[in-house]
Amino acid sequence: MQTSRRNASCKRRRAALFSVVWSQQLDVECCLLTCFPRVAEVCLNLVRQLLARGSFEENGAWGDGAIASRDLLLTPRLRRGMWTLAGQGWWRGRALAAWVTEAARKGLLWPHLAPARGTAAESRAPDRCYSSADRKEKIDMSCFPVENTRNFSIIAHVDHGKSTLADRLLELTGAIDKTKNNKQVLDKLQVERERGITVKAQTASLFYNYEGKQYLLNLIDTPGHVDFSYEVSRSLSACQGVLLVVDANEGIQAQTVANFFLAFEAQLSIIPVINKIDLKNADPERVEKQIEKVFDIPGDECIKISAKLGTNVESVLDAVIKRIPFPKAHCRNPLRALVFDSTFDQYRGVIANVALFDGVVSKGDKIVSAHTQKTYEVNEVGVLNPNEQPTHKLYAGQVGYLIAGMKDVTEAQIGDTLYLHKQPVEPLPGFKSAKPMVFAGMYPVDQSEYNNLKSAIEKLTLNDSSVVVHRDSSLALGAGWRLGFLGLLHMEVFNQRLEQEYNASVILTTPTVPYKAVLSSAKLIKEYREKEITIINPAQFPDKSKVTEYLEPVVLGTIITPDEYTGKIMMLCQARRAVQKNMMYIDQNRVMLKYLFPLNEIVVDFYDSLKSLSSGYASFDYEDAGYQTAELVKMDILLNGSIVEELVTVVHKDKAYSVGKAICERLKDSLPRQLFEIAIQAALGSKIIARETVKAYRKNVLAKCVCIYVCSLSIFYDQDVLIFKEESEDNYCLIMGAKIEIHLSYINLRSLLFLLLKKILNSVIMRIK
Repeated sequence: MQTSRRNASCKRRRAALFSVVWSQQLDVECCLLTCFPRVAEVCLNLVRQLLARGSFEENGAWGDGAIASRDLLLTPRLRRGMWTLAGQGWWRGRALAAWVTEAARKGLLWPHLAPARGTAAESRAPDRCYSSADRKEKIDMSCFPVENTRNFSIIAHVDHGKSTLADRLLELTGAIDKTKNNKQVLDKLQVERERGITVKAQTASLFYNYEGKQYLLNLIDTPGHVDFSYEVSRSLSACQGVLLVVDANEGIQAQTVANFFLAFEAQLSIIPVINKIDLKNADPERVEKQIEKVFDIPGDECIKISAKLGTNVESVLDAVIKRIPFPKAHCRNPLRALVFDSTFDQYRGVIANVALFDGVVSKGDKIVSAHTQKTYEVNEVGVLNPNEQPTHKLYAGQVGYLIAGMKDVTEAQIGDTLYLHKQPVEPLPGFKSAKPMVFAGMYPVDQSEYNNLKSAIEKLTLNDSSVVVHRDSSLALGAGWRLGFLGLLHMEVFNQRLEQEYNASVILTTPTVPYKAVLSSAKLIKEYREKEITIINPAQFPDKSKVTEYLEPVVLGTIITPDEYTGKIMMLCQARRAVQKNMMYIDQNRVMLKYLFPLNEIVVDFYDSLKSLSSGYASFDYEDAGYQTAELVKMDILLNGSIVEELVTVVHKDKAYSVGKAICERLKDSLPRQLFEIAIQAALGSKIIARETVKAYRKNVLAKCVCIYVCSLSIFYDQDVLIFKEESEDNYCLIMGAKIEIHLSYINLRSLLFLLLKKILNSVIMRIK
């Protein structure tokens, strides 16, 4: 008995599993163990995950008989011992783990497994200090002084190749491996992959060797659609320069102009890049002239590339280093960090993307939020490459992420300034608050899901700070929210992200724009506490007797189109109550139009109409232009005399009849028939301006009086033979070609049926002849 116990003890010691894994920089990176077969598979899976994350080095110079694979790295003897171990001993195994780990670090265990110095571990000397192949330990960011740091963004119109260029830059600097699957690497959201557009700005830190010096290039890939311009403006606050990408085939588009002026107003260095020169119809010389005429940038400063093929992409990195200045920051000053973006992790809390304007931050530091005045302890700092890469410290001028244990989403405010405890500084200017262009009501499908949806909206608005949230309620839909968005696409993407990321099902009401009303009496001003009120819910639109004037939002729209479509587009703009402000030819064939639009005229279907008239060649962009006086009226929708608040809308007085008629017709097609008649009316106050009626199901008044014969007949013509077939379906009559189906119900006289059939047969025979 004692012998067997002694043998089991020896087996336990001999077979304590250790995989001492050696990396290039450290003698021992990690030591893994297990002491019995029950946890063997768990350890195997753990090692596979660590290998996949890059925490272990899978290649190296190993002794004879060792196994180097994505499985455990073990000698055959140790591998056999792992599976033959039996009995108890988890806590003993932990003690053995500590002993063997220390022995392994001293080189006392299995010295033949240690990588020989000067062999493969050192023979793979990289051509740059850091690359994707050897980033297994924390990077020392002190190697990159402010003079060797560049912060820049990529801005462009939709589908001009921003994300493709970012992929090539990541490959060129070694951040990712060169494979055919590198498409939209920085577009991490499911909605971005499905729609093929960028909706969220993403950051990546690149390490590049230029003329013998190591440079840190912080890249921010930005969206191109007008609805996400707030993402662009926030990203530019952390940069000193931009790459303005223009399609060599399409040339300058509306959003190209808007993004240029965003960068110009921020006083950033602008590098024009002409992309897609590999296309058959590409005309880079024409685009050069456009850039020179519209933006006043010399044509010889443009860089011609093909991001898809990687042609001349390296010259972009060289231009970034030469033409974009390094940030004006000082490490010796107290810490000042700007939070320009943030995400929420269920386990780690808020992950803040920060740009350091001064000072140094490291793990363990006590930091204070200038917005909430709360103190936090830094748990982790690092850079995105493009995935999270922890570092020891972040220095002035650098861009990275910071985790400080913020568990509440309200604690992380975009534009907030972070500083060290007991070292207060003047807060940074931050950002202008986003101005919503479209408001819509959002309600849970089931009121029992209210709290879950509330939590989902709070977490998603942390990641998308341009959404404005107001609590709201409805008699029909219950408790909910009134959300403000930058546009219809922004609203659709937000709703899609709620469904995909938080599994939330919601009801969205018709989108409206915010109006203003100037109150007429002092009593109302005292009640509302302001003379000019903003109305985001049409149901709360005040009566004309209470106000002196109504104001509607207007935008300055920019349209760039081929000149052959100019006439049609001008007629479309005039029909939308637009006022022309400017017209300029940017080259021989393309014209740029500027119009002042009422926002409610373009928010729903203007873009689709513009694309249809121009065969898809016109582009459109707009910016806020304030408010103007307008004759607005509140239009109620009534169902059988009762007002439905969810269908109330605000329209211009001149378009009230056409809008009311269209709404009534759509409701007539949508509402199901009932056993009673449904009257659908559009009203301005007490005046009815449009009406549609949903007819009721007809009652069979003869059902109780006579015997009813119910039949359903189908008549087919096939090879000069008429075939009668009985069926039991609803009432309808369909005649198509040689096939005739007649379905008759509630027929109380056989003679009437036979008479009808005789007439139908005669007509069929005449058609056949």
